[in-house]
Amino acid sequence: MPQNLTDLIERLSALPAETEYIEFKESYADPEKEGKDICALANSAAFHGVRAAYKVWGINDTSHEVTGTTFNPRTKKKGNQPLEIWLRRMLSDNAHFEFMPTTYRDKSVVVLQIWPATNYPVRFEGTAYMRSNSSTQPLAPGSRRETELWRRIQREDFENLVAAEDLQIEEVFDLLDHTPYFDLLGMPRPSDLSLALHYFLEDGLALMQDDGRISVTNLGAILFAKRLSEFPLVRRKALRVIRYAGNGRASDRREREMERGYALDLESAYDYIDGALPTTEEVSGARRGTRNAFPQSAIRELIVNALIHQDLTVTGAGPMVEIFNNRIEFTNPGTPLVRIERIVNDPPQSRNEKLSALMRRLGYCEEAGSGWDTIIEGCEDYLLPAPRIDASSGTSTRVTLFGFKEFRSLTQDERLDACYWHACVRYGRGEFINNASLRERFGLKASNSAQISRLIKEALSRPLIKPLDPSTSPRYMVYMPYWA
Repeated sequence: MPQNLTDLIERLSALPAETEYIEFKESYADPEKEGKDICALANSAAFHGVRAAYKVWGINDTSHEVTGTTFNPRTKKKGNQPLEIWLRRMLSDNAHFEFMPTTYRDKSVVVLQIWPATNYPVRFEGTAYMRSNSSTQPLAPGSRRETELWRRIQREDFENLVAAEDLQIEEVFDLLDHTPYFDLLGMPRPSDLSLALHYFLEDGLALMQDDGRISVTNLGAILFAKRLSEFPLVRRKALRVIRYAGNGRASDRREREMERGYALDLESAYDYIDGALPTTEEVSGARRGTRNAFPQSAIRELIVNALIHQDLTVTGAGPMVEIFNNRIEFTNPGTPLVRIERIVNDPPQSRNEKLSALMRRLGYCEEAGSGWDTIIEGCEDYLLPAPRIDASSGTSTRVTLFGFKEFRSLTQDERLDACYWHACVRYGRGEFINNASLRERFGLKASNSAQISRLIKEALSRPLIKPLDPSTSPRYMVYMPYWA
């Protein structure tokens, strides 16, 4: 949000007239009117390419005199529901706004900052609105204005939106920690802040405004914020880790939220999760010891996947890791951009290209396309069931790592999933599966070959796999994924 609301109020009230992205009111109207206005202002901000739209209560819309207002967004309700919660429920997930009550020259003023629509037009109760001069109107489907709005919205990325504006250089680095940027990239730390700012501007972590002041972008905030809570657009994107005492959510729990940007807190998140994992007993010769029940390599990949592939435009939701005694669940808003069954072998796609690229440069991501191989191979090394990927809700993705199960305890679907992903990973290495490789994957002896033959037969019938050469003798037959 703007660091100085007094400056903002004076700058806005000095405008000669309202615009399609700035509106003044003295009194509050009704929830439906405010919802439509937020929707229209978000779309108009995107249409005109401005950093934010504003609605200000306490300024006369004709004279622009600051008269004050009795409106208090924190006490206003719609029925029994607080106004802000109701508005967020009625508006589409890509509506980002922040009420900022303040006092200006002993008068109460409420500033509502509204960020531009991203990905698609903001809607209120399913209808898109826009401003026409100083009035709010429904956006006619199929109109030239709607077409142009879509074109302009799709040029704007959430990562580029302004998270904080009107800053001096010292204020930028009061909000962001720049030392990990240079440490992680293996660069010498700069001797003065102006050089640090140069690199932050080059990487899109900050923007230089026309007036010489500086804005912090969402990308800068989500990676290097000293406190994510300082930035309304990304404060809900903090990684949450929950450890349950049993196998269900009704059991006792302890929770930790990573309060800083991802580049600052990711290593501490790894350490915290590592310490919270269930362990298994290992015997090696005369020695007895313990190890984590889940592969660390897979966990690290899944955490990073949840961060960089989340849909950042979804309000009120962020990445989460839930640890149970028998499984770990990784959840993020948004669904995969590739088909789930091709997630191992297809070229990766990300909706957050700048975040992905910078996380890779900082050393938090593997080379493109290798992450899911690492996850599957980690599960195979630990003889775990295959991970389950669920995007059936249409709004989020959940990946589950299950604890160890004996082959005889696996369901048929779990066996088939493991067979399919085993085929995908080996195919990516230019290899194929057979009875022996599947026995090794499940930790079985040669005496179990008949069970694996039955599993292969079922996988062929689904079909999940197919023979490399159908004319080969069954004893020497090898298989690859059905789509290969």
